[in-house]
Amino acid sequence: DESGAVWMQRMAKTYDKLVWLNPVQEKYWDYTPSITMLKELTEDKMFPLTLGGLEKGMAFLSR
Repeated sequence: DESGAVWMQRMAKTYDKLVWLNPVQEKYWDYTPSITMLKELTEDKMFPLTLGGLEKGMAFLSR
């Protein structure tokens, strides 16, 4: 079995743009090691799983 980080690295190599919609409240992001790792793997393209976060993520992907 491979870790989620390996799969995320594959996605980052496959696609020009990548975002992560995070269901965890944004105020907890800096205190969770797995979220910190995902922020690094997505080059800080992480948005909250809200309507506003979805809009920001889609705006980034459509540029």
